[in-house]
Amino acid sequence: MELKHVSLDSRQIRVLAHPLRARLLGRLRLDGPATATRLAEVLGTNTGATSYHLRQLAEAGLVLEEAGAGRGRERWWRAAHDVSSWRRETFAGDPDATAASDWLTNFQVSSFTDHMAAWQRAMPAEPAEWRAAAEFSDYFMPLTAAQLGELVKELDAVIERHRPANPAADARQVRLYLAAVPRVDRP
Repeated sequence: MELKHVSLDSRQIRVLAHPLRARLLGRLRLDGPATATRLAEVLGTNTGATSYHLRQLAEAGLVLEEAGAGRGRERWWRAAHDVSSWRRETFAGDPDATAASDWLTNFQVSSFTDHMAAWQRAMPAEPAEWRAAAEFSDYFMPLTAAQLGELVKELDAVIERHRPANPAADARQVRLYLAAVPRVDRP
């Protein structure tokens, strides 16, 4: 399965740096195409706001209207890409895009914390095989910037090798986070 990847440009990152828009795009990636009404129900917002923000994401090329889906005036939306990435340094000289990059990174970190807490709460009721398979680890290692870059590149390749083209019937969405950052609290 070939993934569609986008490296966010300054306009896209400014559009995506909004709580509802980030959640809308994430939900479309996780669950597939949906209407604004369905997304509003799932995300606890109103249809008008959801429709507006979907159109903003569409104008930035981050979501697409699903052609041929729906009845009458019903509009279905889908994510235009499977993966978004950005590098803060790409936006040097553009304070708004830099601020959006910072906001989006903080949003991702907060989402990670929320998802880990939700797993911890749900874990006792999960099947034993899922409890045994889920993992949370941290590693500390002295690396150069070049070595860190190479490690992340290799880990990305491993992840892609394990992405199934045709998921099994009992497969579940798994959130896998990779955070490889240098220690900054040294004297």
